[in-house]
Amino acid sequence: MPDLAADALAVLRATDPPTAGQRVLRDRFAAHLDARPDGVFRTCRPDHLTASTVVLSADASHVLLTLHAKARRWFQLGGHLEAADGSLLGAARREAAEESGLDVVLDPVPVHLDEHAVPFCGPDGEARHLDVRFVAVARAGARHAVSDESLDVRWWPVDDLPHPDLGEPVRLARARVLRTDAREAGDPSSP
Repeated sequence: MPDLAADALAVLRATDPPTAGQRVLRDRFAAHLDARPDGVFRTCRPDHLTASTVVLSADASHVLLTLHAKARRWFQLGGHLEAADGSLLGAARREAAEESGLDVVLDPVPVHLDEHAVPFCGPDGEARHLDVRFVAVARAGARHAVSDESLDVRWWPVDDLPHPDLGEPVRLARARVLRTDAREAGDPSSP
């Protein structure tokens, strides 16, 4: 089984974030894993990696979000890494499937990084999630489900998100998907 920490570190080091703030987070996450090889698991305190997926509709006009049962707030699909995941991408794929019932193909390059405090993560109080976010596009007509971890799962218009913290990851995910679509359609102006 591949080492999750080594995989996560390789993914982070190969990532070229689009902004200075994202580059700072990439370097912070990599330094964390250099110092703490157990930093991919929730038992690592106070900081540990998580993996999530921004799932866009086939036309990239909506994003699938989960109303997290503990946080009582809307988030992209995601969560903690598990030893059986094999890779950071595998963890993001598993979490997306568990929380939505959708089988999606993820872009293997992270689209966004985020660090945030989580007061309900574990029995010993607050932890900090170092979240590595990927992007996927759902097939047209795909039907999602609601998991036990969620109060609801719903498609939201990308221009009417329920929380401002979702704006940057959704914008970056959408830009990546639309760029990829333009390249595949043969648009010569697409990078």
